[in-house]
Amino acid sequence: MKKLLDYVLSVVYVVYFGLLLVVFHVIQVVCFHLFGKQVHKKSVDVFNFFITYGWLMTGTRITFRQETDLPTDRPIIFVANHQSMFDIPPIIWFLRRHTPIFISKIELSKGIPGISYNLRKSGAALIDRKDAKQAIVEIGRLGKLIRERNHSAVIFPEGTRTASGPMKPFAVGGIATLLKRAPNALIVPVAIQGTGRFTPKGLFPLTSFSSLSCTALRGIEPAGQTPEMVVQQAQDAIRAVVEGPQSRMAVTR
Repeated sequence: MKKLLDYVLSVVYVVYFGLLLVVFHVIQVVCFHLFGKQVHKKSVDVFNFFITYGWLMTGTRITFRQETDLPTDRPIIFVANHQSMFDIPPIIWFLRRHTPIFISKIELSKGIPGISYNLRKSGAALIDRKDAKQAIVEIGRLGKLIRERNHSAVIFPEGTRTASGPMKPFAVGGIATLLKRAPNALIVPVAIQGTGRFTPKGLFPLTSFSSLSCTALRGIEPAGQTPEMVVQQAQDAIRAVVEGPQSRMAVTR
């Protein structure tokens, strides 16, 4: 019975999700060309609000917790573990005041209504994993952007998704490049829980009545530390939440 319910509720959500992609693609285009980047950014925030809280259709709830207040007068590098494509909407919505900009593989910049357009217009670092030089240049450009505008970058240093089980080791290179261009950035670990179990086979079927959480942990000051030291601290902080004996319950925001 639960399996059947998963399929039925997944159909409802997938139809809803597809409509969001199409409708908000049009909204984004209009906002960007008629009203500019700030209004476009607002439309993306609303888009991701509807994606995130649409999960309620499957009986799934998302909670968010932030351990400390985060600054808006300096850049931030959010370092997160990666379980699913659904890691991204809560980060965009709950951390919207920090204007999170993602590092993404270049393949996602085309072919996905709403999402691809935002990646191209938001300033995301679109990297070619087969071209290390191009990836470094793109990440460096993003680092310069967040330094100049006091925005934030989001990086998933595992590189690939780990839907369940132990996290993969965090790669240092991308974070080191961001810090080289934005040395005053605060490193903020973000622990993602449950999204891998929610999407065990991708978008369909979803696991109904799941519990998801996103936790922004205490910031790490990189001054006086090597990138390797900073990355290790971020990884340890996230692992303590994601793989700890008792995961922390998030507070809905």
